[in-house]
Amino acid sequence: MSHRLISLNPELQRLIDEGYEIEVRPGFLLVHSVPYVNAKKEVARGIIVSELTTAMPDVLGRPPTHQVHFIGEHPCKANGADLVQIRCQSAEFKLAEGITARHHFSNKPQRGYYESYYEKITTYVRVISSQAKALDPTADARTFRTHEPIEDDSVFLYQDTASSRAGIQRLAARFRQQRIAFVGLGGTGSYALDLVAKTHVVEIHLFDADLLRPHNAFRLPGAISREILDRGITKVKYLSEHYSTMRRGVVPHEVMIDEGNVMELAGFDYVFLCVDRGEVRQLVLRALAETGVTVIDAGMGLNLSDDQESIWGTCRVTVSTPSTRDIALARIPRADRDEELYASNIQVADFNCLNAGLAVAKWKRMSGFYLDDHEEYETTFSVNLNQLSRLERR
Repeated sequence: MSHRLISLNPELQRLIDEGYEIEVRPGFLLVHSVPYVNAKKEVARGIIVSELTTAMPDVLGRPPTHQVHFIGEHPCKANGADLVQIRCQSAEFKLAEGITARHHFSNKPQRGYYESYYEKITTYVRVISSQAKALDPTADARTFRTHEPIEDDSVFLYQDTASSRAGIQRLAARFRQQRIAFVGLGGTGSYALDLVAKTHVVEIHLFDADLLRPHNAFRLPGAISREILDRGITKVKYLSEHYSTMRRGVVPHEVMIDEGNVMELAGFDYVFLCVDRGEVRQLVLRALAETGVTVIDAGMGLNLSDDQESIWGTCRVTVSTPSTRDIALARIPRADRDEELYASNIQVADFNCLNAGLAVAKWKRMSGFYLDDHEEYETTFSVNLNQLSRLERR
């Protein structure tokens, strides 16, 4: 697959984004899994092969011919009769090493030519597949099969089509050089990780020594099997294994942050602080006070009401930057609060997810992905008031 050719030609990227299985070979564009009807009135899959020429190095021009080759049986109508409207010639066409077609088709548009390879391919797919759809409405050449990343240095194991479909690759690239650390991978930390892992951040380091327990399964993203729980592994080992199926660069550290290792965090661009102990929060903020690291602290506190009939409380996101260190240090819970009460606060997955979403959205605003009109240093949401508040520097 010519990654450079695809990256420089939006019409090829558009085919990928829309779900077509394209393959680029020297001089040829192949579209796999095109449904058609064979002579037995069965739905089969074939390959459209088009020549591929460039108007200048790595930039496609208008297709020089309206014809294509086809690998498979000759497409038929739904009743089994040959689809003669595109027939040109049937023989053995050895187009290149490993590419041998059986049919040569011609479908000339009224203007006499195709404006782009996107128009040419989708037109042929529509003509050939329409008969298959008559027999099977689910028959579709858009299989959305994964493709290797176009970028040679991508952290992902397959292409990020979410960004390209939305046309925001330039914005998504703003995370590429960042190194992120997560301190605490409980409910909130794991949801924040889930969101950050789907960006182009080059490295994500996970710091937590706790074992993965059944109660974690009820407030982490996705579903965790009994087999995984019975392995007795740490949360960070499980999460690093889980996200390694999608991307590279997730590094587990099976340790708790303490005075002996806290300065390891000084090498990161952002630290997501998602722990339930005020003393650890204060330790991290004080240790990083003289560094350029941005700390995003996410905390929540949910409690049963006095009558035990409902739950109330808030979640909070506080940002500590070189210009807001003292403010953040004063706002974030201290070690002298009632740790037993704090640790017993209720955690539910939806509120963990909300807390994480607020933290990650703030990180994305600070990274320039989202517009940030207020540049607040703290955001809180009160569930009983259904109220979102922010604090800004005056």
